[in-house]
Parts: sequence; structure tokens; C-alpha cells
Amino acid sequence: MLDPTDLRILRQFQAAPDLPTADLADRAGVTPTTLARRLDKMRAAGVIRAVRSVINWPSLGYTVEVSLRVQLDKTQPRAFDEFLAQARKIPEVIEAQTFLGQVDARLSVIARDMPHYQEVYRDKLLTLPHIADIEALMHVSRVKFDETLPL
Repeated sequence: MLDPTDLRILRQFQAAPDLPTADLADRAGVTPTTLARRLDKMRAAGVIRAVRSVINWPSLGYTVEVSLRVQLDKTQPRAFDEFLAQARKIPEVIEAQTFLGQVDARLSVIARDMPHYQEVYRDKLLTLPHIADIEALMHVSRVKFDETLPL
């Protein structure tokens, strides 16, 4: 498992993944060689899956975000697989989750504005297979968005 040095490296890496190796190593209190070796080891073990850019959707004109809670017709044996396969093809669906319980799936959908959302909803989302019920929750504000772990 991870030792205290690995955790220290991860804390610093989460905070500033784009820092040059030497600066990140200095912040983590290790040599650049040790940092590189340990990061490679954590990548190989699947601890670090990716480094990515987070894009501010409103700056690109996507001002509407909606969460859809979906109940599927579970009498169909492949309902989940077929629903998710089609949902993945919709560019405006930026996240899909499945659940146990009354809600089977949740989709996060972005749109430029309400007319665009209505178009996506009518023409793409409502055509997804095996939907028994769907509830739309309009996002009003993002109170917290943080993908860093408390290491």
C-alpha cells in the first residue's frame, strides 16, 4: 500500500499536477528521481489514473446543467446495458452513474441554453431505451466541486 512519502507526493501532485518535476519534488520533500519513480509506480498500480484539464463550461457558452434521475424498465434483461450504451453516445451527457434503489441511473447534461436543452431532451434523451420514468433537476449553483482526496 501507500506509505507516508507516497501520500505526501499525492497531496502535492493533487494540488499542482502541472508543476515541473523538480518543483513538485521539492514541495514533497523528495528528490526528482524518487518523485518520478514513485509517480510511475502509482500510475502502474492504478492509483493515479490520469492528469486532465478541467474546462469551465460557461466560458464556452454552456450555461445550463441538468441532472436527470432515471428509472428503467427492469423487466427487460439488458435495460441497463442498452440504456447506458446509448447515453454514452450523446455528447451533452457528461456523466452517467448507476444506482441500487428507486433511481437506477443519473445523467449529468449540459446545454448552451434552455432551447438547446429542450432540443437535447426531446430529440436525444427521451429516445433512450428502457426509460420507465425520468425526473429533471435543474442545477442552480455549484456549492462545492472538488476532486481532491483528503490525504
